[in-house]
Amino acid sequence: MKRKLVAALACRNQGSRLYGKPLQNLDIERGIRIIDNIIDGLSSIGCINSIVLGISEGEDNEVFKTVAKQKGIEYIVGDQIDVLNRLIKCAEKTYGTDVFRVTSESPFLHHKAIDQLWEQHCSQNNDATFYDDIIDGCGFEFIRLSALRKSHLEGEEKHRSELCTLYIREHLNEFKVQKIKAPDHLNRKDLRLTVDNPEDLVICRKIYNEFKNQAPQINLEDIIIYLDQHPDLKDLIYPLTIEGYNTMYI
Repeated sequence: MKRKLVAALACRNQGSRLYGKPLQNLDIERGIRIIDNIIDGLSSIGCINSIVLGISEGEDNEVFKTVAKQKGIEYIVGDQIDVLNRLIKCAEKTYGTDVFRVTSESPFLHHKAIDQLWEQHCSQNNDATFYDDIIDGCGFEFIRLSALRKSHLEGEEKHRSELCTLYIREHLNEFKVQKIKAPDHLNRKDLRLTVDNPEDLVICRKIYNEFKNQAPQINLEDIIIYLDQHPDLKDLIYPLTIEGYNTMYI
């Protein structure tokens, strides 16, 4: 059976530090939102067969249905807390065998690695392939649908939260898992490129404005050089990196 990859984006507007993170503008003048850049970037990746929004229940999140229609992609609606089930429903919506998982508030993925690592994921018949050791917000995960279903069935409440692959990470003997380490120059624990706080949004807007000619697939190496040349921007987000990396998978 040929494997079919579905990019599943779990979406909700609630957030204690920053409301409506996926809908925040990267380009205010042109109204280009974080989720726009993510979807547009994934749309041109050859191995991704479809993109599905996994929308949380609730009136605040109805806007994501409009986003899906604007972008011509599918969506599902599911439980606010049970994010894992939303990912499963995303794959089932378009008959996928595997899920490509990224968060809906990380606009600058390392796109260049996706096709190659998907080939590796399939050729090695992995249940999960984690591209972890890279700047926060730039990595991604490939997970076989059957592994997500097993996680949901056998896991606890914490495993059905936004920590969707925690069960797999805690039960490596039950799955075929490969963890991929990015090249050293992309493994920078002093940087982060995900939007969870107002400071993150400031940084990502600056980056997008600088490299909008490359959008939606902005080169990660160029971003790193830019941030290294602007220590004031690095200083703004550095305090957030400490907690972020320490709590990433717990």
